[in-house]
Amino acid sequence: MRRFFLFSVGLQNNSASFHKNMDFKTERKKIWKLLLRRIRDQYRLVLLNEETLEERISFKLSRLNVFVAIGLLSIILVFITTYIIAFTPLKEYIPGYTDVTLQRRIYELQLRSDSVAFAMRTQERYLEDLKKVLGGELPNEREMTPVDTSKTRNYQNIKDKRSPEDSILRSEYENANKYKLFKSDKTSGQGSTMRNLTFFSPIKGMVTNEFNPLRKHFGIDVVAARDEVIKSVQDGTVIFSGWTVETGYVIAIQHPGNVISIYKHNSVLLKKEGNIVLAGETVAIIGETGELSTGPHLHLELWINGIPVNPKDYIVF
Repeated sequence: MRRFFLFSVGLQNNSASFHKNMDFKTERKKIWKLLLRRIRDQYRLVLLNEETLEERISFKLSRLNVFVAIGLLSIILVFITTYIIAFTPLKEYIPGYTDVTLQRRIYELQLRSDSVAFAMRTQERYLEDLKKVLGGELPNEREMTPVDTSKTRNYQNIKDKRSPEDSILRSEYENANKYKLFKSDKTSGQGSTMRNLTFFSPIKGMVTNEFNPLRKHFGIDVVAARDEVIKSVQDGTVIFSGWTVETGYVIAIQHPGNVISIYKHNSVLLKKEGNIVLAGETVAIIGETGELSTGPHLHLELWINGIPVNPKDYIVF
């Protein structure tokens, strides 16, 4: 009797819990249906005229449409922001991001620094060789590694045919030298060489300091108007163009017949080392640079076979 009572009580408890679970599931379904119905409920957004209450614009909206519109707008804003940061220069204004052109400028500066270093090394070697030549020594011969290009280039297809441009250049050169009156004689002495040279006046002015080798003044000083141009006295090649403490901006030109002309105390140099100049071509601007200068003037020197000569003996100022 007691066992039957306990069994019936257990059945009643199980039945009660089952009904309770069923009621909970039913209530949860009702809540979800209510939420879905509220989300899908249609509303009307109306814009009215405040004075006449006339309807201007109206929209049919629901909570679901509003949520979808806000989500799409957020995605679009995130996409636009990401694009601006990744692909436009505006990201440099955002804290934490550097200038978009920084890497390119660093690369360009690195290339320039390499070029400057190479130019400096070449200039130093050139100055060393020039000092040795002026001192009567021979420059050191630098070994060059020969490059065998026979395996990389096909020389059998090269055609030795004169182009029209080459013919025109040859004709121009031949006509330019057809009526040349003076020829440099390398086998003759100093006097014969100087007789065959015609010098151009570098500047028109007044000679204020004469040639005096005893006072270490190996040239003449010519005073002229400020900003007057200085011209090359003969055809030649620029062998030095730079700055010295005592004579300021200096340019030196090697001419035929082992003649060198030097122009000192300039304000501006218009030619660089290695440039080929013609007689009468502008090479500098008169100035007063250097510690030994007392005013705007040109200090002109002429050297023949390594010996200074008086420029007034060959040039009319």
